[in-house]
Amino acid sequence: MTNIDLQRERQAALISSEDFAEWWAGGRDALQERRALDKLFTEDDDFTDPQHTSLMSHKELYEYTLAKACKFISKLRDWHAAKAYNKAETQQSAIASLYDFRMLLAGQLGTALFQQSFPLRLHFSMFLPTLLGQGTEEQQREWFERAWRMDGIIGTYAQTELGHGTFIRGLETRADYDMKSEEFILNTPSLSAYKWWPGGLGQTANVAIVMAQLYIKGKHYGLHPFLVRIRNAQTHLPEPGVDVGEIGPKLGLNGVNNGFLGLKDVRIPRKQMLMKNAEVRPNGRFVKGPEPLLTYGTMVFARVMIVRDVSFGLLQAATIATRYSAVRRQSPIAVDQPEPQILDHTTQQAKLFPQIAKGIFFRIAADVVWLIYQSVAKELGAGQRRNLPELHALSCCLKAYCSAEAEEAVEILRKSCGGHGYLRSSNFPEIYGAVTAACTYEGENTVLLLQTARFLVKQYVDGLKRKVLPSSVTYLRNATPPKWGKSVELKTLVRLLEYAATESVRSAFEYQKKQRKIFKSEPMVTNKAGIRLIQSATLHARAFLARNASEEAEKLRRQLKPALAEVLVQLTEIFVLDLCLASLGNILLSFPLNSRQVEQLKTRFERLLEEFRVNAVTVVDGFDFSDRVLGSTLGCYDGHVYERLLAEACQSPLNEEPVNQTFQTHLKPLMQGKL
Repeated sequence: MTNIDLQRERQAALISSEDFAEWWAGGRDALQERRALDKLFTEDDDFTDPQHTSLMSHKELYEYTLAKACKFISKLRDWHAAKAYNKAETQQSAIASLYDFRMLLAGQLGTALFQQSFPLRLHFSMFLPTLLGQGTEEQQREWFERAWRMDGIIGTYAQTELGHGTFIRGLETRADYDMKSEEFILNTPSLSAYKWWPGGLGQTANVAIVMAQLYIKGKHYGLHPFLVRIRNAQTHLPEPGVDVGEIGPKLGLNGVNNGFLGLKDVRIPRKQMLMKNAEVRPNGRFVKGPEPLLTYGTMVFARVMIVRDVSFGLLQAATIATRYSAVRRQSPIAVDQPEPQILDHTTQQAKLFPQIAKGIFFRIAADVVWLIYQSVAKELGAGQRRNLPELHALSCCLKAYCSAEAEEAVEILRKSCGGHGYLRSSNFPEIYGAVTAACTYEGENTVLLLQTARFLVKQYVDGLKRKVLPSSVTYLRNATPPKWGKSVELKTLVRLLEYAATESVRSAFEYQKKQRKIFKSEPMVTNKAGIRLIQSATLHARAFLARNASEEAEKLRRQLKPALAEVLVQLTEIFVLDLCLASLGNILLSFPLNSRQVEQLKTRFERLLEEFRVNAVTVVDGFDFSDRVLGSTLGCYDGHVYERLLAEACQSPLNEEPVNQTFQTHLKPLMQGKL
């Protein structure tokens, strides 16, 4: 039986959670297909954990998770075959299939089965997309089709080194071409050159795409990808010259077997350099092709998925905290009144509801950038690259901003649950561990924001020259102070953010001009302007997200039932107002809001929290997370929080016996003065 407070929440809601779930899944058919697939696995006893994974040792967790992953892949093959890459499929549709499969692993089903993450994740998210984007047709025939079927190949992507990460020009691993044997000789010439962090590298993968600096006759030709077999196909022992292992426990995602890799005079055939975009001929001649999407492509692909991942984790946390806040009663609001649900406290609503809105609109933004990615891929196939810099800047910007915001949001949500949120059984630690990891992998956030800022400054200068700008930055050319009406309007808020972003970019541009008079070195100028540039990129992210959310709200008004559309418009306003309030300092620098107008913003925000309150539980129900996906004693659908907390506590191995042996061996002698 469901907790009475949760029952009342669901009965009082003005919308149907099923209507919301259908919209969120992309339609009724998509929702039913996903549920059917989930049921196929979650009702199979082979995929039920015998104990909580937090009680397993690091070694036990790896072995158990990998065995489960192999069963998962085996059972999924029939479903997977219908979506698999084949010879008649285009590269774009193959990448789309990979994206769909990767989203499955990071979505409801993958999370339900693998709370510590899927151990073969990098095979699908990095290894296969790189083969597609950087391999020739011949290389794809030889490697991709086998790798897709996992026919003797389990791959990983090895770029990050012990001493270098985002600064790829500093990577030390090198590949020297030997013309006599037509082979590349790969080496990690120092300890800092060791590859470090690749998922699956430790004990799982047997082939790695190794990013290495290419040298021909001692001349450097830049960073390129090489296919290196690191473990024997039959014995799985490391190949000669390969030093490979696992890096140990991490803050989270311990189901992913991250590893290290050292190479000493490892030889590979010339054809194992991925040569779609650059080629080394047998005679040592280097031939560079046109600028490829995969200069950015593998990372763009990964960064779009990261935004989806962090929005998923954020919404998991928001669901847990919202349901718990409907069950938990504390601190009377009015004298002589019973303790209310903490969800009734405005301060609690301010912690929860903006995070729900962020999770929704972060994912919607990721979907938009994914469509841009597919469009740019087609354009490049036709020899055009006009929109490539915009795509790169957007993916950098959103990955950095959304991951940082999601990390902070999950922590806010954890603390909103009080002390119980600190328990492992709340699942906040695992969610936080997964989300915070995204702040540093596939590009450190500060560096990514600086890359976006360079793009913004260039576009601002082009705007001054009245050039046509890419759609995401058109506002830089025509931003004007918005007119403030009697009420707070969504379009005004969007323009306010765009104007603040424009002024921030302009200020950074002017500051750089001044610094160039002092410093001759452009990197020094960038370093001096770094704080301003990051601020500009952050404001651009907020402006883009606000514009995107506003446009989505207009579509929703036309497409959905009025009641559901109204709730989503409320969330849109909460989201954009939260962005504005977070940017208030920058807004006040660019637009002279008076105290009355600032009060209008705050009052409207508080009123929206109150209006959304009645539908909060139904909305999080609409994300359609099963109890197994949430993995939380606090966020269960039935609301039996306290019963589950005690039951979970009783499962601790320390409760298996009434008296622990340490009483006899240490505590008793200590108390008797005999220790």
